[in-house]
Amino acid sequence: MPLAPHPASFTDWLRDHASPLTHLAPEAPFDDLEPLRDLIGTARVVGIGENSHFIDEFAHLRQRILRFLVEQCGFTVLAFEYGFSEGFPLDAWARGEGDDEDLSAHLDSTIPVGVAGPLRWMRRYNRAAEQPVRFAGIDIPAAGGSLLPALGPVTDYLRQVDSESLPVVEAAVRIAESFAGGSAADAAPAWARLPTAEQDALSALLTRLLIRFRSVEPLYVSRSDQHSYDIALRGLEGACAGDYTFRAMADLFAGRGLTADTSARELYMAESLMWHIKRYEPGTRIVLASHNAHLHKTSISFDGRLTALPVGQHLHRFLGDQYLALGLTSIAGHTADMRRDETAPFGFTVDNTALQPPEQGSVEAAFAAADLGLSIADLRQARPAAAATDADLGTWPDRIRLQGSYLHTSVLDAFDAVLCTPTSTVTNTLHDS
Repeated sequence: MPLAPHPASFTDWLRDHASPLTHLAPEAPFDDLEPLRDLIGTARVVGIGENSHFIDEFAHLRQRILRFLVEQCGFTVLAFEYGFSEGFPLDAWARGEGDDEDLSAHLDSTIPVGVAGPLRWMRRYNRAAEQPVRFAGIDIPAAGGSLLPALGPVTDYLRQVDSESLPVVEAAVRIAESFAGGSAADAAPAWARLPTAEQDALSALLTRLLIRFRSVEPLYVSRSDQHSYDIALRGLEGACAGDYTFRAMADLFAGRGLTADTSARELYMAESLMWHIKRYEPGTRIVLASHNAHLHKTSISFDGRLTALPVGQHLHRFLGDQYLALGLTSIAGHTADMRRDETAPFGFTVDNTALQPPEQGSVEAAFAAADLGLSIADLRQARPAAAATDADLGTWPDRIRLQGSYLHTSVLDAFDAVLCTPTSTVTNTLHDS
């Protein structure tokens, strides 16, 4: 029997292999999502991305896929691009603690990155669920906006176990208060304006605390318990990673950044997810919601320079094929470009920017040419065909949208699957997204 001919291009392959989706609304039935069941297989962690924050279609699809994975596939944790330390009160709220209205108070000082909708659904679902869905934050404090969400709980813990070290953490808090913001967009410039002596003092104080924490673990645990110690230590590690990230980003923008030096935040997120995995029941399956640029499995380069080793690359190293990366993107519509503005809440303004037609060579151009509408493609199935036709690399996608620009990467290596929407819309209600 003759072998089927290899497709001449990725567009041809998409026409034959992509699965159409018919529903966008989060509460829609699951019939069109059944191809996801085979796509996901036995993966323990499924990352669901987005090419831009603050997009209605991506938020709706994420919540719908979350519902499907929880209700049909046995997933029981939502991990989010959200501060590790800040995640614990949200987990308690999602499992029924407090009043329904309390969520707004939890989120008022944080960037509204699409976490409210899934949390509200989780709280409703958990009221009658035999197995409640948990929430896990994995990011550095305030996603790089402030060290205080981590240093506050660390200070409280030291009051219990090591009052002698309080002057050290309090000195770190005083410096951290001087540049704390709502996001990295306003905190990073404020950090850069600190005197070099204060920047260095903060790093030294945090390093001293971290070394002491690790050195006297048996003493701290004897005065508290292992779980409390583990949470405090991980929070302190987040403050250290956040401090390092301020320095790395300042050097990057000044043109003197070290190769891949913005990877500290990426590794912290990946290791935080592994921290949670080790503390859940064996076999727990996790949905991870984050930006495409964090979730994908290959390194990030801009202008030919290696910039970061992303979360997905580390998770693939830790979990192998038990980690699956699903990128979300769009052909047309608008994107949320985040323009730095220190006078605005969170230090940036969201510009509702019209997308240009997809660039040649992009995964979006292939989906547009295939004329599939809302659809999903398992890229793992395309890899053999791509390998067989690698003499003509131009036929396979080498970029994917990143807000209004592109991330240049081998899309088939970076993602296991891509879900493409015909259009994207910038949300009008950021805190409700």
